Amino acid sequence: MSNTGMTVQQAIDEAHRCMLCHDAPCSVACPGGTDPARFIRQIRFYNFKGAARTVLGNNPLGEVCAFVCPTEESCVGACLRAGLDRPIDIDGLQAFAAAYGRRVGLKAMQPGPEKGQQVAVVGAGPAGLAAAAKLVQYGYAVTVFEARPDLGGMLRYGVPRARLPIAVLEADLANIRDLGVTFRPSAPIEGENGALRLLDEGFAAVFVAPGLWKPYRLDLPGMDAKGVSTAIEFLATGLTDPHAAANLVRDRNVAVIGGGSVAMDVAHTAKLLGANRIYSIALESMTELPAAEREFDSALAEGVIFKPQCQVTRVLVEDGAVSGVEGVETEWIEPGKLVPSNARPIEGTFFRLRVGAVILSIGQGLTQAAGMMAAAAGKAGAMVSVDPETQATKVERIFAGGDFSRGAGTVVDAVGDGKRAAAAIHEFLTSKGVSA
Repeated sequence: MSNTGMTVQQAIDEAHRCMLCHDAPCSVACPGGTDPARFIRQIRFYNFKGAARTVLGNNPLGEVCAFVCPTEESCVGACLRAGLDRPIDIDGLQAFAAAYGRRVGLKAMQPGPEKGQQVAVVGAGPAGLAAAAKLVQYGYAVTVFEARPDLGGMLRYGVPRARLPIAVLEADLANIRDLGVTFRPSAPIEGENGALRLLDEGFAAVFVAPGLWKPYRLDLPGMDAKGVSTAIEFLATGLTDPHAAANLVRDRNVAVIGGGSVAMDVAHTAKLLGANRIYSIALESMTELPAAEREFDSALAEGVIFKPQCQVTRVLVEDGAVSGVEGVETEWIEPGKLVPSNARPIEGTFFRLRVGAVILSIGQGLTQAAGMMAAAAGKAGAMVSVDPETQATKVERIFAGGDFSRGAGTVVDAVGDGKRAAAAIHEFLTSKGVSA
């Protein structure tokens, strides 16, 4: 699927391929409620401004989602046109509509009549941004507390610019700023009672979405050697200090442990920064790799060497630095159960690779500060428990969403959480008559 550079004629031609389904499955399948069927129909009938209004009004990160969402797993995957030839290029049309709105200066979101109540949002990632935008549209004064110096969460610090141009992120952020959301960067909310303190400070409700920033590591020999990094660390450094990231991988073979979309981002970034051979070593088979189709295809095109159904058992070290990895092939004890504890080594399948860097991409969890907030919301040491319909936690007036409640997920899932939480907060505050 293409998501950049559609001309007007290309967009019209693609929109004319749509079958104008009743109860369109593409719209039903969008977790963020962007309503693809509506904006495709609007493009088809030359209402480009209306299409832009649909995209940017329904989804505060409408342009971002056109670039980064694995649409083959949602709207594109549900497209009935695929039964005839190929699905509609929904992400391409969404990017076209959003870019058109940006060019004409469209303001698709407007603040609602002031209610005189303040709501706090913890985390300026996709869920927090979506919640903040929607809450202002309901009329609340919203302050977003972000631990890092810049806004966007993983969109800022984890997605390569080849997948998400910085201008696209900044455009969606500008639309949210223009609503009047107050942002407080470099202002972490920490401690078990962090969210409760915000209530004590006068906020009528709190939406907590700090994301997952603690990378998982493996307890293997050699993991403390120079040249071992994690996906979160490497990608963030690649975006903020490319020279330092290049020093890790340039002219070296690189072992990326993991086979998900983030691992593919790591491989792509390493390639751009001058790595030689790049290996993706994963427990899953080639048909089970969790990477989104487009990221997997890009990695293949860039020459990434996949070693599926394999497990690294040791990092080799020379003079304190990574010199290679050893491992074995594996098989699932119980077919279809894709968890590390279900993998067992196959005798006689030892392998050794000469590499100069190892980058772990096996997931991430809650930082200590976020974990303490989760404990306060009723579930220590794990993702916070929420009502799936409202994103409400067990603590009244505290709501949560994004990766903080569901585990690592897509941007559009996080947007859906934020919008759902904002609606529930509005309903709760209205029905209870809560005042700041």
